[in-house]
Amino acid sequence: MGFILDGLDTESYDRTYSDWELVRRIISYFWPHARQMILVAGMIALNSIAGTGGPILISKAIDYVATDPTTRMMLWMVTGVLSLGVMAWVFNYVRQLYSARVIGDVVLKLRQDVFEATIGHDLSFYDEHPSGKIVSRITSDTKGFSTVVTLVLDLMSQVLLVVILAMWLFTINIQLTLLLIGMSPLAAIIALNFRRVARKVTQQSRRVTAKINAQIQESISGIVVAKSFRQERAIYSTFHKNNLRAYRMGLQRGMTLNTIFPVMSTASGLGIAILVYAGGLAAREGTVSPGDWYLFMQAVAFFWWPLMNIASFWSQFQDGLSAAERVFALIDAEPRIVQTASEPVESLAGRVEFRRVTFSYEEEEEDGKPAGEKDSRLVVLPDFNLDIQPGETVALVGHTGAGKSSVARLITRFYEFQGGQILVDGRDVRRMDLQQYRQQIGLVPQEPFLFSGSVKDNIGYGRNKASEDEICQAARSISHGDWIADLSEGLDTDVRERGGNLSMGQRQLVALARVLLKNPPIFILDEATASVDPFTEMQIQEGLEIIMRNRTAIVIAHRLSTVKHADRIIVMCQGRIIEEGTHDDLMAQGGHYAELYNAYFRHQSLEYVEHFVEAVSVSTPAPAGA
Repeated sequence: MGFILDGLDTESYDRTYSDWELVRRIISYFWPHARQMILVAGMIALNSIAGTGGPILISKAIDYVATDPTTRMMLWMVTGVLSLGVMAWVFNYVRQLYSARVIGDVVLKLRQDVFEATIGHDLSFYDEHPSGKIVSRITSDTKGFSTVVTLVLDLMSQVLLVVILAMWLFTINIQLTLLLIGMSPLAAIIALNFRRVARKVTQQSRRVTAKINAQIQESISGIVVAKSFRQERAIYSTFHKNNLRAYRMGLQRGMTLNTIFPVMSTASGLGIAILVYAGGLAAREGTVSPGDWYLFMQAVAFFWWPLMNIASFWSQFQDGLSAAERVFALIDAEPRIVQTASEPVESLAGRVEFRRVTFSYEEEEEDGKPAGEKDSRLVVLPDFNLDIQPGETVALVGHTGAGKSSVARLITRFYEFQGGQILVDGRDVRRMDLQQYRQQIGLVPQEPFLFSGSVKDNIGYGRNKASEDEICQAARSISHGDWIADLSEGLDTDVRERGGNLSMGQRQLVALARVLLKNPPIFILDEATASVDPFTEMQIQEGLEIIMRNRTAIVIAHRLSTVKHADRIIVMCQGRIIEEGTHDDLMAQGGHYAELYNAYFRHQSLEYVEHFVEAVSVSTPAPAGA
């Protein structure tokens, strides 16, 4: 089986629960529906009674036919059997109706819990775990969870059927009943032997399903890149490999779960043979009537079939428990963002302080090093200090990997820092109510994300209760609203999935309007205007000037216009501040910032463009005859 399970490693947050822990957790979800479950249990009991009444009536009819057959008596028997069948159908219908409702409500609550837990994780959780695997747990595994309940209800029905039938058989012939019951341990032994194998196989089957979901989602999300590099066949090859693995795993799972029925059927055949022989001897000796012998032979089917279901229940039950285990592991995954308190955050002035902050995206110890001694290459901010005053615009500049984006992510509490303090208005961010704190921050990432819907819907995402007039006002405040005329249907334009119907510049304008509607005291911008045309860049710059006015702004600067307008420029290198000051001051120093300016910003300046145009015009000869 090893070749099938290669590459199906568990996630770091996976954990192992005992069967009792899982059952107790499952029961907690059903406890609010106790009344409906009691009704379901009553219907199961009545259905079991009605189900066993049919064979009992038939056995009595056989005895009457053998002694004093009358038409009236036969009609009563037929009517009784028919009535019991109708009653059993009614009881079963009520049971199925209410159990379906309860299961639906429980799965709904479970999905709400697991989704709430998932969106509560910090970004490092999503960096580590593929979204497709997470989606698989929220959808497929929660659905598999419902099978546990269905199996439990079926088990209750089968157990009651066996108990009622056994009690009746004891009144007929104790020896034959004991012989029948004596065969029961064989079914339990067979079921327990299948239990461990079934649990392991079903877990692996769900893991390979999650892996396929992750690969499909990644392939579709990156289809543009795949097509541009002609990698469609490579994507299909990877899918085919994973799909083949899923086929093998599904085949093994099916063989494992279905093998129990042939084994139980063989055991059932052995039981029938024994009871036929023993019942025949008893009937010949006159200790059992023909009707009672018939009842015992019917009892083999009515007795062994529930036992087969009870035995197979354990193997099928593991399938549901495996799903429940994966879902509960996702719910119980410990968040890395740890708030030590939940103090209310009503309004912030916008002062941000970093005090000796240490931050690393990975906390693993390097092999061979003592615990706690981390590889210095993993530490992004080794001992970071920064003080940003309220209303100040600070531009962070530096080479890739200098730690600029990490500063922004720590302010928003998307990631947890390992040492030091981050203070906002003198308050430790770890003690603030996280939801209220993030309401005070406006973030425009490097690649703004738009949800499916209209432009108006995406702007309104910044404040849930904003009126339509407020949304329109925020949109018109960005570049005087000129950009709205370029949209095919204005603010009602459908942006489509991930904003694919808009250009990158238009998406950034929508994101800026969204933040302006939110009106936060702290604004963070991972600026990215290099890929837009000059006119759109001018519109975005006008929008930035409006947003950064009278609020604290932290800008990861990629454009010279933003750098020059900043109150202070922070030059970073390897997670440390090596220079800070205004543009003119830093240029006068001729240090690292001057090197960055010449490498990244100088070609954006008006002086450089004018000099370049002049040089081109001088070097180009005049046309003949001019």
